[in-house]
Amino acid sequence: KTFSIMSAADYARHTNEGVVSINLSGQSLSDRELTDYIARKMDEFGIEPACVCFEITETVAFRDSEQALQCMHAIKALGCSLALDDFGTGLSSFSYLKDLPVDYLKIDGSFVRKILEDNVSHAMVASINQIGHVMGLKTVAEFVENDALAQRLVEMDIDYLQGYAIAKPVPLEDYMDELDDDVSASAGKAS
Repeated sequence: KTFSIMSAADYARHTNEGVVSINLSGQSLSDRELTDYIARKMDEFGIEPACVCFEITETVAFRDSEQALQCMHAIKALGCSLALDDFGTGLSSFSYLKDLPVDYLKIDGSFVRKILEDNVSHAMVASINQIGHVMGLKTVAEFVENDALAQRLVEMDIDYLQGYAIAKPVPLEDYMDELDDDVSASAGKAS
């Protein structure tokens, strides 16, 4: 459905159009035909793989690590990117991280939302960000709920922020319409 919406909006035809993230469940990740299905649908709807990022939670990635790893490598081979969601909640997160072909680390919101008042949470977020950057990964802070929190995360050099302080969630169709309106408005100003 996501690819259909993107295609109808004439979005994701070129690599520089941005990225849409799609969550994958543990059940989806264990489906050995998933990547063939994704490839067929990208072809059917004319979707540029670089415009798609699949999000996998840390617990799903580590639960059936061999199957998950195979699937993750296959998704990367299609040209899509991968995000490891809710990072930091697993006990052995860092030891497994170097073996996963991910592009983004989404820092779990349970740490992010407490960094202004809890030194341990602040240190956890800083550590995840630093390790991610050393590994060449982009970091995303989840649950950014106010401007003070957003400012601190920017100061910490987190790459991307996600949460109500940035934007409230909207249906993909509405977001595509908004993008289309923004492009139309920009084109009108240029003439």
